[in-house]
Amino acid sequence: MDAMRVGIIGLGTVGSGVVKILEEHADLLARRTGRTIEIVKVAVRDLNKPRAVSLPSGMVTDDPMSVATHPEVDVVVELIGGLKPARELLQAAIEAGKHVVTANKALLCEHGPDLFPLARDRNLCIAFEAAVAGGCPIIHVLSQAMTGNQITAIQAILNGTSNFILTEMYHRDQPYADAVKEAQRMGYAEADPALDVDGTDAAQKLGILVQLAFGARFTPDQFIVEGLDTIELADLQYADELGYAVKLLATARLVDGALEMHTQPTLVRHEKPIAQVDGPYNMIALEGDAVGRTWFSGMGAGQMATASAVVADLVDIAVGRAQLTYPHLTLQSSDPAIKLHPAEGIERRYYLRFNVEDRPHVMADITHVLGEMEISIASVIQHEAPEPDEVSLPGPPIVPLVIMTHRTTEGQVRQASAKLAALKCVREPRVCMPVSD
Repeated sequence: MDAMRVGIIGLGTVGSGVVKILEEHADLLARRTGRTIEIVKVAVRDLNKPRAVSLPSGMVTDDPMSVATHPEVDVVVELIGGLKPARELLQAAIEAGKHVVTANKALLCEHGPDLFPLARDRNLCIAFEAAVAGGCPIIHVLSQAMTGNQITAIQAILNGTSNFILTEMYHRDQPYADAVKEAQRMGYAEADPALDVDGTDAAQKLGILVQLAFGARFTPDQFIVEGLDTIELADLQYADELGYAVKLLATARLVDGALEMHTQPTLVRHEKPIAQVDGPYNMIALEGDAVGRTWFSGMGAGQMATASAVVADLVDIAVGRAQLTYPHLTLQSSDPAIKLHPAEGIERRYYLRFNVEDRPHVMADITHVLGEMEISIASVIQHEAPEPDEVSLPGPPIVPLVIMTHRTTEGQVRQASAKLAALKCVREPRVCMPVSD
């Protein structure tokens, strides 16, 4: 039986999962592809570090470039992440005539326009199902199953780690810091979870989906990206009281011919399917002009979900599907006909939470600012506070105030926020989240 020989760069959590699947399902994969998929070379950072999988010593090296250019390797699997040296390794692999499989969404987002033409000119493919949504095969959906549609909207939970953190906070009444520690303990979050919790990871994935769906290339520095760092347990509880769940939502939709994009913690009505996705799961809702709205969900964080997607790409290369599909995907230059909708003009409702002094005229001061910016109030929550003479601290008590607005624009909210920050009665932190209707 013909063999497809694989070199793996990176044997961390995902890399170990890939090795496990290839070893445990070797016979199954051979029956499905008509070929054996053999690991011939693996690069690691530290040769002396204990591994979750056992490999022959002669197969393992600490020189990743030797794997990328190895004459006996047909496909290079890059699982180290980051931009350097990943870009140089992928470029070298392509120039050496290798197909590439990667889970590196940051690399694709930043350097896709350079790498994809390089591979296409050599009749090679860069396969990247594992780069977006873990075990949910959304790249396949956009590149094959829904190619007869003009996609009009994407609304998605694209970071399983953040979704797990929000779920832990809400269901277990945990503060943010404790939920992050639990995500790290479960293997969903890295020791430094910054890229997950600050929205960057989800925004990079949204950028990839937008390129596939709309043929437009926008990077996270061009649209609104916000993370979980300002969200407290109280915000999840207030949202629930109002009938909403809070999700880190990545959104892209056509509005009057322009593309509205943002990745932010967002209030979503409880009855919506995407609001009901808990734990380390992802969900992507796609709207197509022919098929209408569709939902795709699967595990978005964890070793085996991502490893499963990597192996799926290896199978596609082994049988020739990837070579027919991936070279035609548009992770290249942007379609100049599609413009980015200005952030200031985005229209939606907003959740606002303030910490304010509990004294006369405070509500009037705040509503005056909102009124000046023509922001209409839909509802207000201020739970009963203790009487001033019952508080031992000097000065008026500080109490939370929650306001839900009617539809307004991002620009009006930003201007109001600057004015509200200047009010002596308003204390930090202040929280502002959009509402998805």
